[in-house]
Amino acid sequence: MPQNLTHKILAAHLVDGASLGAPGSEISLRIDQTLTQDATGTMAYLQFEALGLDRVQTELSVSYVDHNTLQMGFRNPDDHRYLRTVAKRYGLVYSPPGTGICHQLHLENFAKPGKTLIGSDSHTPTAGGLGMIAMGAGGLSVALAMAGEPYRIAMPKVVRVNLTGKLTGWATAKDIILHLLGMLTVKGGVGKVFEYTGPGVKTLTVPERATITNMGAELGATTSLFPADERAKDFLASMGRADDYEEWVADEGAEYDETIEIDLSKLEPLAAQPHMPDRVVPVRELAGMAVSQSAIGSCTNSSYADLKSVAQMLTGKRISETTDLLVSPGSKQVMKMLAHENLIEPLLDAGARMLEASCGPCIGMGGSPISEGVSVRTFNRNFEGRSGTQDAKVYLTSPLVAARVALDGAFTDPAGWGEPPAFPELPATTPSIRHLFIFPPEDGSGVEVLRGPNIVPLETFSELPETIGTRILLKTGDDITTDHILPAGAQITALRSNIPAISEYIFSRVDAEFVSRMKSAEGAPCRGVILGGENYGQGSSREHAALGPRHLGVCAVITKSLARIHRANLVNFGILPLLLKNPADYDRLSQGTELTIPATDLTPGGTIAIEAKGVGPVEVINDLTATELAIIQAGGLLNYVRAKREQKA
Repeated sequence: MPQNLTHKILAAHLVDGASLGAPGSEISLRIDQTLTQDATGTMAYLQFEALGLDRVQTELSVSYVDHNTLQMGFRNPDDHRYLRTVAKRYGLVYSPPGTGICHQLHLENFAKPGKTLIGSDSHTPTAGGLGMIAMGAGGLSVALAMAGEPYRIAMPKVVRVNLTGKLTGWATAKDIILHLLGMLTVKGGVGKVFEYTGPGVKTLTVPERATITNMGAELGATTSLFPADERAKDFLASMGRADDYEEWVADEGAEYDETIEIDLSKLEPLAAQPHMPDRVVPVRELAGMAVSQSAIGSCTNSSYADLKSVAQMLTGKRISETTDLLVSPGSKQVMKMLAHENLIEPLLDAGARMLEASCGPCIGMGGSPISEGVSVRTFNRNFEGRSGTQDAKVYLTSPLVAARVALDGAFTDPAGWGEPPAFPELPATTPSIRHLFIFPPEDGSGVEVLRGPNIVPLETFSELPETIGTRILLKTGDDITTDHILPAGAQITALRSNIPAISEYIFSRVDAEFVSRMKSAEGAPCRGVILGGENYGQGSSREHAALGPRHLGVCAVITKSLARIHRANLVNFGILPLLLKNPADYDRLSQGTELTIPATDLTPGGTIAIEAKGVGPVEVINDLTATELAIIQAGGLLNYVRAKREQKA
């Protein structure tokens, strides 16, 4: 029977001889590659160390430092030293700070068609632009994959996105994914893989494809991917990795669960308005709005082609005196290519500020806008406050639009922009920066892992009690992101290795009294429950948004719906995710309502009645598999795996 590409790769990586099954059923996958970044990596490697193995079990694992590269105070450099030595000890490749952004670097140096990759960053699906099944995951899931454990997911539906025509005018690959977000919303991809097909696919380069798969994370998708075809072959050859190419394409006549048609020739420049990536409008509708900052870069749009296009637009020109322009290359390879073609000088002469090859302003790590400012960014998220300025208005666009607003000082109608720059194709050969990676020795057993005072050992969480007597200590609205739960930024990100310290910031931008309310509550180990609305936990993969609440004593989250990665993180750390059977019950419950949860009544996929004091019974559903329920009852995935390994021993 003909197979689509998603099913081909998943079937090749199933463990225990299982079949793919129907959408929603649990499957277990063998993982070929893993990646981490510094904001999530320290915790992932502390968890890996707790398993007691001498070596990672994957084909390749890479530790990137790209988020908190400012090294303000001792905490960040101590974390980087820990990451470097733990990589050497256990057999990982280490990418030092300044080398580049993990997803851009992985695409250039390590991604391989037909392989599986999970990374402790939600934009890991970037590598799907090269024909991989690449998924974002929590750090604990990545640690266990490095230990050789299978990665469990719900079998996704596969959506065919059939591309026809060709991009014209000022429209770019960024506008394809913005178009999809405007069509489907940030919840439109939950439980789905987006597989791109059709004649329009051949018109897109691998970096363009990677822009689209990167922002598929904003749809809530499990992952997105393109075929590994001649375009992929050319890309790998340009990177000096021709031997890594292997054709992976869907069979003719393959079936899909859904199909979406997009005529590329009909797309125009688009922008996502504050404060969600799905609030998409044509750029022409924003004409006349003054712009105080433009930022070009991030793992979405920092490739050679992106920045060469910008340099071509700015050559011989000067940006508006009222607009700051920040440019962040995706890697040192990109910087070398621009330098080789004398394209850095035009950026500097135009007034752009060249930043380090890192995530930077995308996560509020410098480059914050002015108060109440309008910032146009080529990034993937524009959540409120994520930029580092709480009242800033952030718009997401392509690099061409971001460069144009920097020149004009405002949004203008693309109809008056004239001819766009020619799209840059990759040269036949590119400069390698592979020598900058630190590869591990064959035997790392004699390597000392160096830990700074901010790196705090993991705590052990208790098992789920039979009956939970607690109360709702926070009621949130819809679309609560992991940035709401645990903000980013230099001050907070520096504490990622110290769960007690970072937990002081949980929900700090939503309710400043939340942490003190949790600490004063009785009922340890279950001090409180969080009540959420739709799409709770969307955004980044940061497991600290589950670890922090668990440390404070949160034992359950009751919502209307949950984002995929955050739901997995809740399970990993023994927090019970429950869904309101009747969403209208959300309005009946209040902050402070006392609850009794009969945990012994829990069955996989079953319904239980929670007793809410003064309200009465409230029915909730758990969509847990038998394994997930056992993990929660054990007090989390680390406890569960340890027990399993002890039984085998």
